[in-house]
Amino acid sequence: LQTLTWVPDSFFSSLLSGRISTLKDETGAIFIDRDPSLFTTILNFLRTKELHPRSINVHMLMHEAEFYGITPLVRKLQLCDELDRSSCGNVLFNGYLPPPVYPAKRRNRHSVAGSQFMAGRVVPVERAPVRRSNTMPPNLGNSGMLGRMGGEERTSAGPSSDPGMVRIICGHHNWIAVAYAQFVVCYRVKESTGWQQVFTSPRLDWMIDRVALNAKVMGGSLGDNDKMVAVASVTEIILWSICPDGNGNEIGVFSLNVPAEALFFVGNQLIATSHTGKVGVWNAVTKHWQNQDVVPISSYDTAGSFLILGCNNGSIYYIDVQKFPLRMKDNDLLVTELYRDPTEDAITALSVYLTPKTSDSGNWIEIAYGTSSGTVRVIVQHPETVGSGPQLFQTFSVHRSPVTKIMLSEKHLISVCADNNHVRTWTVTRFRGMISTQPGSTPLTSFKILSLDDVDGHGGCSAGTEIGPYGERDDQQVFIQRVVPDTDKLYVRLSSNGKRVCEVRSVDGTSITAFMVHECEGSSRIGSRPRRYLFSGHGNGSIQMWDLTTAMEIAGKVDIRALGGPTEEELLELLDQCDLALTRTPDSTPRASTCR
Repeated sequence: LQTLTWVPDSFFSSLLSGRISTLKDETGAIFIDRDPSLFTTILNFLRTKELHPRSINVHMLMHEAEFYGITPLVRKLQLCDELDRSSCGNVLFNGYLPPPVYPAKRRNRHSVAGSQFMAGRVVPVERAPVRRSNTMPPNLGNSGMLGRMGGEERTSAGPSSDPGMVRIICGHHNWIAVAYAQFVVCYRVKESTGWQQVFTSPRLDWMIDRVALNAKVMGGSLGDNDKMVAVASVTEIILWSICPDGNGNEIGVFSLNVPAEALFFVGNQLIATSHTGKVGVWNAVTKHWQNQDVVPISSYDTAGSFLILGCNNGSIYYIDVQKFPLRMKDNDLLVTELYRDPTEDAITALSVYLTPKTSDSGNWIEIAYGTSSGTVRVIVQHPETVGSGPQLFQTFSVHRSPVTKIMLSEKHLISVCADNNHVRTWTVTRFRGMISTQPGSTPLTSFKILSLDDVDGHGGCSAGTEIGPYGERDDQQVFIQRVVPDTDKLYVRLSSNGKRVCEVRSVDGTSITAFMVHECEGSSRIGSRPRRYLFSGHGNGSIQMWDLTTAMEIAGKVDIRALGGPTEEELLELLDQCDLALTRTPDSTPRASTCR
């Protein structure tokens, strides 16, 4: 009795004092429905107060110790489990941006109805919290935006999302834009001063679904120093210019009239597209917004000043956005067909590679695309084929589900299909920068990026959790894998072989709700070069940064472990954190925005 009850308020002290009812077997022994092999270690600890961790499974024993309420053992196991974890992160941890202050509400200079956008939103179920370590610092959310929100403000975002969590991160040059439920924040980095918050939008009446950032405007009437950021919710788009002093001016509110599935900049032009067949363009010079009807859009990419659209009718179209807002003139159509798939399958993924000799006329161009039937094709247009348009170069029939993502880079062709993000990667051979021999018929690799999502999408925005591939201008592309919705862990994997480059884990134990890989420019110092970073947004509103350039260098110097994504043991541990009934595997329907 003394051995079992020396820990106060434990399971045994409550059981043997009568506070917990007992279940006895036919011999009169008290029956406890737990693992007897693990109980051996529990009992030995109660006898000797000693623990020999090399002979035990720390995670499984911690579950048992927590069940029995043996606090000294739980504390020891936590220290063993988190010996390699720190609130300062590991060598890859590069920075921490605390949650911003919640901004004041936007004045309705333009009439933007808020109530209509809440229709059809789903009330979220209660989320299981990620376990936090006792050695981790306290959650900083209450000292940031959430600490400054009143009860009325907490509910103003509607029932569909936590207003304090990060929904989307996007980057351009040395800037990032971070979208929360109802406002967007911009940061910029300088080597001497680090990351600084330079713009916060007013609080909007509706939920942000998309965000676009232009941090380097070349020419135009806005001036070279001004930056622009835009957000979209369903059909409405708001655009701001950011002045050198950090203040922002609202340029205008525009409507696509249909839900905007993609929002991005091409030079000075802000572009919004919808799978229903609408393209909206705002030009910085003319300050004019124009909607253009096209056939239903299922993918897109950009090439210089051109917008390339993959459509449901099997055609690839291009638009020279510099010609907006001009309408049809001298038979010069705004939307021109570039190529039609031989089988007329929907073009569900698209990637344009511009060779070093590419001119503005688009004569040197290579395009890889995927279709709804799973076919992957490469088409090329070199100077000798200008008269007849792009020519079909090679076809791969290796996917049986719709292709959802594709990337053609200098050294690789990568495709992903809807079958649990099944990846295929081929080697590309080039001569003087142009594709010269067909990619090998046998892929370099074949693997899956398993990523479960909330079935109702309440956990965040799909635009903020794109798996990649990231790094189109780099020698090696990477995928980012977040296995379950409520997790503090991401896996970074090479596109060429699926191997794990590194694993990053939230330094404050908060769940990761958005992520993005972005390359920041080097400083003006001699020898400085751009560096790739992984930005993770969290449930408490913070941003955490990880140095992928260092991770790639470390991986290149040592043999990369045979590990790819999560091992079976890691996967089961992650799945313990979520209810599979509330999740779904990647949708088999094509996405409107696939490459970027």
